[in-house]
Amino acid sequence: LSQLPGWSMQADGSLVIAMGNDDVLGVYTCTPYNSYGTAGESRPTRVLLKDPPTFTVRPKEEYFQEVGRELVIPCAAHGDPPPTITWLKVGSMGKSSAQVDGNSSLVLHPLTKEQHGQWECRASSQVASVSATTLVHVLGTSPHAVTNVSVLPLLLAANISWEPGFDGGYFQRFSVWYTPLVKQPPRAHHDWVSLSVPVGAQHLLVENLQPDLSYQFSVLAQNKLGSGPFSQIVTSMPRGFPVPTVPAEPPAVTLRILLSPPQALTANETLRGVLLRWQPPAQLSVALSGYALELRQDKGGWEVLDSSIPSTKTQVLVPGLIKDAFYEFRLVAFAGSYISDPSNTVNISTAGMEVYPSRTQLPELLPQPVLAGVIGGICFLSVAVIFSTMAACIMNRRRAARIRKRRQGRSCCLGA
Repeated sequence: LSQLPGWSMQADGSLVIAMGNDDVLGVYTCTPYNSYGTAGESRPTRVLLKDPPTFTVRPKEEYFQEVGRELVIPCAAHGDPPPTITWLKVGSMGKSSAQVDGNSSLVLHPLTKEQHGQWECRASSQVASVSATTLVHVLGTSPHAVTNVSVLPLLLAANISWEPGFDGGYFQRFSVWYTPLVKQPPRAHHDWVSLSVPVGAQHLLVENLQPDLSYQFSVLAQNKLGSGPFSQIVTSMPRGFPVPTVPAEPPAVTLRILLSPPQALTANETLRGVLLRWQPPAQLSVALSGYALELRQDKGGWEVLDSSIPSTKTQVLVPGLIKDAFYEFRLVAFAGSYISDPSNTVNISTAGMEVYPSRTQLPELLPQPVLAGVIGGICFLSVAVIFSTMAACIMNRRRAARIRKRRQGRSCCLGA
């Protein structure tokens, strides 16, 4: 072994070869012995050299492509034995919608907003596995949700900070939404108080808060194409004035309330409208109060369609959708004064349908005061028409009576 550089034997008899090359190829046996001799050599073992996977074509560090277009990302490797190429979206919980062509290239067609992010090309064989990553930027979309939202409680105030998500290829602005937890009934996101964030800032100081009162905070990103999803909701309580005689307790940074979103929201088309079904939240620490249904049309802003769905319901019928439009629905759950994150979003397209005639832009119920006013106006007009008709009849009768009297008077004069 001393004549072979990099070869050595350990105390347990193992042979160590520091560098594998053509010199190590062959058949090996091991013969143990001591002062009494040996029991013979081991069975022979053959040493073969295999090449680990090596990339011949690596994807670029990042790619930019517009939503709806096709994006092809090359990746190729060789080795002995030949490796298998697989693609995976980093951080995806389930199976990604990845298609691989005959050249092991990743094909994304049509490119969607959800495919934005980091992708990994992995070359694997019996010898080893190697991987290469690339970042896909999907342009022409609404912003992605901000992440890592944190709330720092201050004296009658709170400092909100976050990390921006991808802007969708356009300039994005942020707004901070907040609401106290004592309101009745609970309100959806768009009913909260919102504060615009200065351009370029990633934090905002919210002042004039009430002491010893919990608040919910959320951050919304917007660009020229619309609003992205709301961030996770963070609950915090601002600090009040300290009491000199009593040691101040440390402020609660975050109150963890178990209220998960409604589950498995689905949409089915019926002759009377769109039937939405869902499952109640899987986790909640207080009694469920009800649900609110949100809707948006043709990628516009979210609107509340119904904010008083009972907690016992697991389905609702939405009539009055207009033709040739694209709708998105989602649910939020209420438990006391707490609001869950939105459920999954379901899509409905009414292109070419004849079953939802409507002239309204959004399927909203007519408010009761407006409905009462319309009915009262109709009743008033009806009564006015009846009185006008009766008056006209009375006047016609009186006029006819006067004409008859005149004719009778002339007849009498002629007879005399």
